[in-house]
Amino acid sequence: MSAAPDEKASTEENDKRMRERVESLLAREAVSSTGSVTLAGRPHDYRVRAEFMPVLARGIDGKRGEPQAAVLTTSYVLDGASPGERPLCFAFNGGPGSASIWLHLGALGPKRLVVPDDGSMPEPPYAVADNPLSWFEHFDLVFIDPPHTGWSASASEKARKQHLSVDGDVDALAEVMRSWLGRHKRWGSPLYLAGESYGTTRGAALADKLLSEGVALSGLVLVSCAMDLQSVVFSPRNDLPYALFLPAFAGVAQFHGRLAGELATSPAAAREAAAAFVTDEYLAALHAGARLGEKQAGRIARRLSELTGLPLALVEERNLRIADSTFFVELLRDRGLLVGRLDARGTGPMAASRTREFEFDPGIEAIAAPYTMAAHAYFGELGLPVEERYEVLSMDAHKQWNWNRGEDHGNGYASTSNDLSLAQLDVPPDVRRRVEHHYYDAGHMMYTREADLKKMKNDLAAWLAARKADA
Repeated sequence: MSAAPDEKASTEENDKRMRERVESLLAREAVSSTGSVTLAGRPHDYRVRAEFMPVLARGIDGKRGEPQAAVLTTSYVLDGASPGERPLCFAFNGGPGSASIWLHLGALGPKRLVVPDDGSMPEPPYAVADNPLSWFEHFDLVFIDPPHTGWSASASEKARKQHLSVDGDVDALAEVMRSWLGRHKRWGSPLYLAGESYGTTRGAALADKLLSEGVALSGLVLVSCAMDLQSVVFSPRNDLPYALFLPAFAGVAQFHGRLAGELATSPAAAREAAAAFVTDEYLAALHAGARLGEKQAGRIARRLSELTGLPLALVEERNLRIADSTFFVELLRDRGLLVGRLDARGTGPMAASRTREFEFDPGIEAIAAPYTMAAHAYFGELGLPVEERYEVLSMDAHKQWNWNRGEDHGNGYASTSNDLSLAQLDVPPDVRRRVEHHYYDAGHMMYTREADLKKMKNDLAAWLAARKADA
């Protein structure tokens, strides 16, 4: 059935506005500035440049056509360095629907918003300062705001729908990187990617996509991995996250003083005990389901209560399956506090009615406004259009996201593990040694804690040095 005339006219008018918006962004002159940051005792002078890159349509003949999106990139390039020798790292966050300011102004960039180490909200004014732990010591940096985040935008509803999907998003960012490398004549640079959260989903697929287009990466950094959504989505008949989250729940319970005996001695002790329980008993118990005997179910419930700090009756009521929302609502219920999901060090007051709903996340609420305000102030100094809304986290984009891949339809879990599986890599030992895993005590955005930010920087330096030694 064809669209009604009024509906068709409305769609065409909306597409016209979207196209004009993209054309306007692409017509903007790049804004640039200079700065210097001291890293490892040595000054690093840089040029920072913010510009909108086109995502061009690609025809069946492989030729590129009209712009389908305008995507903001913010780059930091070392003064006086040889472009062919200086490594380059593209970085992005996740969501999906999140702009890149978290990695940009939280960890990697030469400027950083400093926040309290305990996960609480910082006091204003919110402004960035020099970041002595910036990755700029090792790379030139390019931060990408995908379509529908920051000020980036699509040129039509059709393009928007494509960009709000796992594969369409990957295609768009690959095109942005190709355009940036060409515009800045950096095809000879060693290339790296860094992504956080859904950015790891994106990063794994991008590594495969870029290689298929003849672009080889020198390395890939995945922060707070989420490459397989089945491992993080609590839903009926999906027992995987109940097992995988348990060690983290135990560490959080220890942090908040909810464990006893040996489990209370350290977060590491609690996590290790939970991991052993998962491997030795819990996975099998979940798999058994209703076949689990009453005596065994009682023993499993008691151990879950000991490891999570939750009441035994609650564990039994939830059929031995503690979802994330349950844990963060119930752990400190007697104190009238919700526990943060993004950063479980943070807490916030429950409503007076003490509902059992996870009404807000204290972990993200503590930093969302400070990062947003600091970003506006910083971008304003650079000369970007801060009178317009900068979309830090687009919930509209998140809600409309198409999680299917390729020709798949239905409610399957999005996964890019096939593009870059780590634990299941079928490679010889010398290749496997190139893959490193490191763990940090703070939350999903561990770099908000100074000690973890420093550890992450040191781990990166050691990994790069090892790769150089192997070359």
